[in-house]
Parts: sequence; C-alpha cells; structure tokens
Amino acid sequence: MNGKEHRPDVIRLLPWTGPENKPCYVLGDGSGYVSRMADDIESIQLGMAGDLLGHAVGLLRDRKVTGAELHFLASRLTESLREVKRVAESRGARLGGTKVDPDRNRPQRREPDIGNR
Repeated sequence: MNGKEHRPDVIRLLPWTGPENKPCYVLGDGSGYVSRMADDIESIQLGMAGDLLGHAVGLLRDRKVTGAELHFLASRLTESLREVKRVAESRGARLGGTKVDPDRNRPQRREPDIGNR
C-alpha cells in the first residue's frame, strides 16, 4: 500500500439538495473532490450558524425590534437549522451509529452488530 490506511467506501449525505429538494449523496472514501467540497461547505454553514446565533441574541435583547425583523430572523434561523441538521445527519451516519434512509431523508437507528463482538 502507499502508507495510507484504506477506508471502505461509504455513502455520504451532501450538504446541498438536488432538484425538487431531494437529498444528494456521494460514494467514496471521503478523500475525493466532492467530499472535500462538501467539507468546506459544511464548515461555512456551521460558521454562519454561529454568527446567526450571535446576531439573534443581540436582536432578541432589543425591546424595539419589529415584527418584520423577527420574521426575517426566524426565516434565517430556520434555514440555518435545516443546514446544521443535514450536517449532523451526514456526520452521524459516517460515524456508524445511524444510516440515512433516502426514502425518509432522515437518519434511522442501526442495531448493533451483535455477531462481531
């Protein structure tokens, strides 16, 4: 081998959706171009979520905030939560504790493999 540990191919839920808001996946060992791009996008999404939370704290402290401002904040928080949830599902599935069911677009608990104890 070339000194790198071989990792089996896994199905990875990507941090973006396809047509009709359907989930996108990549099959690989996590070292390819699409996987690296997904890592970068996840990092950006998580950073933006942190920034948005900081903004939300400040806005919610303001007693003069308008309904339109709160609506805008709720819309952005909803978008961010959807992205962060997708990142968590993708990472959880790759840890082996869950698998993503493409028909339900959410992780399903996987029973422990008792035969390999």
